[in-house]
Amino acid sequence: MNIISTQNLNKIKITSIPKSAYIHIPFCRRRCYYCDFPISVLGNKTNIYTSSSISEYVEVLCQEILLTPSQESTLETIFFGGGTPSLLPPSDFEKILNSLKQKFVILPNVEISLEIDPATFTLEQLKKYYELGVNRVSLGVQAFQNNLLEACGRLHRIQDIFEAIEYIRQIGINNFSLDLISGLPYQTLEDWVFSLETAIKISPNHLSCYDLVLEPVTAFGKQYKPGQNPLPNDEITAQMYRVAQQMLTDAGYQHYEISNYAKPGYQCFHNRVYWENLPYYGFGMGAASYTNQQRFTRPRNRKDYYQWVQQLSESKGLINCPKLTAIDILLETLMLRLRLKEGIKLSLIIDDFGKKTAQKILDILKPFFTKNWLEITRYDHQNDLTDLDNIEVISLSDPEGFLFSNIILATLFEKLEEKIEV
Repeated sequence: MNIISTQNLNKIKITSIPKSAYIHIPFCRRRCYYCDFPISVLGNKTNIYTSSSISEYVEVLCQEILLTPSQESTLETIFFGGGTPSLLPPSDFEKILNSLKQKFVILPNVEISLEIDPATFTLEQLKKYYELGVNRVSLGVQAFQNNLLEACGRLHRIQDIFEAIEYIRQIGINNFSLDLISGLPYQTLEDWVFSLETAIKISPNHLSCYDLVLEPVTAFGKQYKPGQNPLPNDEITAQMYRVAQQMLTDAGYQHYEISNYAKPGYQCFHNRVYWENLPYYGFGMGAASYTNQQRFTRPRNRKDYYQWVQQLSESKGLINCPKLTAIDILLETLMLRLRLKEGIKLSLIIDDFGKKTAQKILDILKPFFTKNWLEITRYDHQNDLTDLDNIEVISLSDPEGFLFSNIILATLFEKLEEKIEV
């Protein structure tokens, strides 16, 4: 007997109209050794203001935006990611924004985020981005040691980081984030502590701390094996995670997502759209969209992407791909919402997927509650997993639940797929 029916699929609240848009700017000076993102390498000598590659891409990107059925959307967040979006000339940035304004209603208080890398923009360039509406920037620092920056293929150095931060402050962009990576080759725990201490002294309103992932197609993935020198072993990387949690929360940052910390009021609202499994538009090479219960990703190289947009034009903006099933939506909802410190409300699962499914989930997760990797918030504050009506929230514990989230989610996915038929 099916626990999740097609009737449940029709009433799932996740089918609301998108209020966010992601814009992929694929250009980089060179590919970092850990990167598997869809990018186009320009080289160190390319003048971005005269690059035909950039201008052609922007033209096709704007065409895609204008071809997309808008569903009368009002955009609350716009995120320019990459690649290196700070290689985008402000005039081309303005063209993209104008295309969005032609297609959507953009709220006056919209969050417009721009990923930027040190040594890839000037003060005047950043000022123009700001004047065009950028009110949040994410600076790709990665480390505060020149030897580590060189080891992972970054072109910038420590002095470039501080110059970029000075530009941000001169212009008055208060909402800025720093990205750091732990688990890099040759990185010690002392290196990581120093990077965290330096970041805390800089005092951005947001910090993202990512653990290095060895993707097979990257230079690191081909060169190194997990846990083997010169990579820190699992024990050290786990300690790096715990140290970051302790130092940053002590410094007043809220650990609101597995890899993200923010001062009160400065969470990234765009990224929360992903973690809450809400729909969003994606535009550009390799970008993913989630609209009308459909997930699809565009081609990962420019030539194929240009052909895809041409086909989109011929089909008048219609995209033919299968809708997600109810079990797909359930698993994605669990995976994404459990990344958030606040966890997932059990009532959301019950309303969309039924009490039997909610009970199955709790049964599967029971061993992790006993390990203190998971927590429940109950209306009566009793530790009982059988009375569904009194359970308010399921969440990962911090830091141990976050640290072992892959084990929890893998078990949950495997067992749910065994126990639930659609």
